[in-house]
Amino acid sequence: MTGYRETKFRAVTAFQRRVLNPVLRRVPGQTLLETTGRKSRLPRRTPIGGRRTGNEFWFVSEYGEKSQYVRNIQADPRVRVRLRGRWHAGTAHAVPQDDPRVRLLSLPRFNSAAVRAVGTNLLTFRVDLKE
Repeated sequence: MTGYRETKFRAVTAFQRRVLNPVLRRVPGQTLLETTGRKSRLPRRTPIGGRRTGNEFWFVSEYGEKSQYVRNIQADPRVRVRLRGRWHAGTAHAVPQDDPRVRLLSLPRFNSAAVRAVGTNLLTFRVDLKE
């Protein structure tokens, strides 16, 4: 990763981790992704933007395999997604053959704009929901 991209990644993730995510986790209608910490085995909740289509939930990670929640998914793909205040169990899968920029056009506009603005290694994910 180039120096600029690494600096951008560190600045954005520090802001998300310390300021934005703690606030968004408390917003009742915010979509959350719950993974299991790969080391701690504790639940980890991350605010995300995405869209449910039938029994699938689609989202794009702005940092791909560098994101902590992506590393957690790689270690244990069983996740939960909170949609409109209700939790849904599922299995998350990276979809590297999907074009994340095209996918973002079908996802919530505000979140998609933020992902495009700060993302450096976009990667599409699909969660197969059990309910």
